[in-house]
Amino acid sequence: MDRLDGIRSFVAVVDSGSFTRAGKRLGISNKLISKYVAALERQQGITLLNRTTRSLSLTPAGERFLLAARRVLSAVEELDAQARADEGMLTGRMLITAPVSFGEMFAPILTRDFIEANSGISIDLRLTDRYVDLAAEGFDLALRIGVLADSSLIGRRIGRTESLVVGSPAYLAARGRPRHPDDLREHVNIRDSNAASAHRATFVIEGKAVSVPLPGRITVNSPQAVRRLALEGSGIAIIPRFVVDRDIAEGRLERLLEGFPGPQLDIQALYLPQPFIPPRLTAYLEHLRKNLSPTLGKVPPPDS
Repeated sequence: MDRLDGIRSFVAVVDSGSFTRAGKRLGISNKLISKYVAALERQQGITLLNRTTRSLSLTPAGERFLLAARRVLSAVEELDAQARADEGMLTGRMLITAPVSFGEMFAPILTRDFIEANSGISIDLRLTDRYVDLAAEGFDLALRIGVLADSSLIGRRIGRTESLVVGSPAYLAARGRPRHPDDLREHVNIRDSNAASAHRATFVIEGKAVSVPLPGRITVNSPQAVRRLALEGSGIAIIPRFVVDRDIAEGRLERLLEGFPGPQLDIQALYLPQPFIPPRLTAYLEHLRKNLSPTLGKVPPPDS
């Protein structure tokens, strides 16, 4: 057995969660997948997977081996990709993660537009608002909004948006409009726990950045949930512009405190430090920089 077959099979089993699904993914039988993984374990002299009739899980040795296995497969893929890039063709699969609201809004730019221009590329876009460990989970790229928390990653700014303060006409009719950031202390604030600080907001007041407390009894971990609560009149929300632009344009939400700008939010593409940046990643970053930024300040089209 080629050891590379064993490594590919092992990683496919981990990623898909079963030998059967791994076989379908690689186009071979689950029996052959099992044979390859067992042979790899013998060659390495370690048990990589705990197997029961109902589940699979990594052993501690398997967890360590998985990181190295992903690096090996990535290196092999990059050798192939570099050879094809020298011929002017981008190839390979890209595993990308993005926040849910952002990914849903800009999915065509993040996926379709790039693969249509590059027939040798496939993109697997995973939308989640949780922290993703790029190295452990095998991601090529993470798109994030706001402060870069993990300084071990390389960050490229691909766009910028801003936070807006909004409320529904019904809520404002019942509770009044805040005229100054300090007035938010007297309102129901719907807070997003994904924000760098869910309990405070920064505004420019008389030319200075001032942090204002945001008391509130509703905290959720989804910008779309914040938006929905604001639309239903549950309180005032501070939310990225791209999430609520259409609601403002169509009168479902009203923008507040326009004379007190909130912080600009960088949209960053993050990837692991590596001696060789794959050509497809370089091309994808440039694609995002050119095509994403112009759309961030525009009202998105109605849902189909």
